[in-house]
Order: sequence, then structure tokens, then C-alpha cells
Amino acid sequence: MKVILGPTACGKTNLATHLAAKVDGEIISADSRQIYRGMSIGTGKDLDEYIIDDKHIPYHLIDIRDAGYEYNVYEFQNDFIQAYNDITSRKKEVVLCGGTGMYIEAVLNGYQLIRVPKNEELREELEFRKHYDLITQLKSLGDVHNTTDTSTKKRTIRAIEIALYTKDNPVVEIEFPQIEYKIYGIQPDREVVKQRITNRLKVRLENGMIEEVQSLLDSGLSFDQIKFYGLEYKFIAQYLNNEMNYNDMYQRLNIAIHQFSRRQMTWYRRMEKNGFNINWLNPDLGVNAMVNEIIS
Repeated sequence: MKVILGPTACGKTNLATHLAAKVDGEIISADSRQIYRGMSIGTGKDLDEYIIDDKHIPYHLIDIRDAGYEYNVYEFQNDFIQAYNDITSRKKEVVLCGGTGMYIEAVLNGYQLIRVPKNEELREELEFRKHYDLITQLKSLGDVHNTTDTSTKKRTIRAIEIALYTKDNPVVEIEFPQIEYKIYGIQPDREVVKQRITNRLKVRLENGMIEEVQSLLDSGLSFDQIKFYGLEYKFIAQYLNNEMNYNDMYQRLNIAIHQFSRRQMTWYRRMEKNGFNINWLNPDLGVNAMVNEIIS
């Protein structure tokens, strides 16, 4: 299996699709938001990139859940295994592509996670506490599961929910297939990434991203639910809710995406420190040269 990772707007999908076309492969998405239907522009699905020379490159784990559903790493592991086994049973190559480092690590390391039900009573109790206090409480519970995302208050509450549940419930092991893999990362010049992020944001705003968020609200999703799905949805929802004007929304969202890109690179560097060998590619060579480098 070939793994393609990198920060947002670096060209992961373009590389993965060209690689899959060359090796008769299929792509498994490792993106925590692209699994949702009706969320294409804000999540950057760019499905037109899955067509190479009039050939449709098969993809998996995109558009598999309705917006409003709270997908998790445990479910991703199970869905990944099903997709992986399906692809390999047909003698096709697997290309895992995405920017969600937590998802990538969860399958490469074979983390044994557990399905944790919602605890509404606990959530109501924690909702009124400060985010910092919640993080402190989570740390006091010990290292009880493999991956922890405390980037938002809602995710931190979920982490506490998981930590408390797993203390009293045994982990049911997932049978992971034996996977041989190599990881390839795209690492463009920092200034190039910054410009691409800004340009891409402008294009998306001009081509329906605000309308996409409005349609999700019209479908019945609450503002709090929308904010769960990442930066674009959070800031645009605040704009639509008259919490900020258009210019402030654009400026703050642009800055936030740049910060997110840096956090992604920090995650990948931590992966390297933990023993993952990431072969970094120079995107200045062009997509065909990168594909040839991977194959060779």
C-alpha cells in the first residue's frame, strides 16, 4: 500500500489519482470530513481530479455518511479494513490518501479502539465547564486510548466520554490485515502553500461554499452541528448567523486554515519521531515525476 499525505492544498489528491492510474490502483480516502454527503466544496473533495485521461479512478470512504452524523476513528478503521480487503481481493493496488493524521496512524499502527456510545448526561454536565479545565480533567484520567483530539471543546468532551467508558469496558480487538506500506509526503515551499490556501479559499467562496453551508442549515442541522465539521463550516456558519461580517469571516478563516496547515505538518513530524518513515517528495518536479519516483 502506498500512503500519500501532506498539508492542505499541497496536491495530495492529484498525486494519488495519477499514481493510482499508473499502477491500476484504487484510492481510500483518509479525510475525516470527506465521508459526509452534501459537504463537497468545504471539504475539498475535488471529484473531478479522480478522472485521469477519461479514466475514472475508483475511490472509497467518500460520501458514505449523511451530514449530522458523528463519525469516529473506530468506524474509520472498520470501513478502511472493508475497503482494503475489497480492493486487494480484486488484485488492485491500494493508495491511502488524506490529511487526517489521526486516521492514517490508526490504521498503520492497528490501534485497538472501541465503539463508545453517547453519554448525554455526562455531556450536559461538562458543557458548562471551560475548555482548559476539560483538558486538565482528560489528562488526569491517564493515557487510556491511543489518539486524542482536544482541538475543540466538543472533541475534548468526547475524549473524556471515551476515557471514562473504556475504564469499565474491555476493548474488542479488530482483526487487521497484514499491511505492507510506504509513506510519501508532499512538502511544498511554505510560501507556495500559503498562496495556494488563500487562492483556493477565494475560489471556493466564489463558487458556492457559502450556499453549501446554508443548504446544510436548511436541511435541519444546527449551528453547533455545522461547527463540528471544521473551519470552513464553523466560520461561514458564524457569518450566516450574523456573528461577523463577510470580510472578518474571510480574514479569520484564511488565517485559521494557515494555522491548520502548520498543525498538520507538526503531526507528520511527530509521526516521524515515533518511527514512521515518510519519504518527502518535491512537488516542483511535477506530478508525473513524483509518480515515477514512487514507482521506482
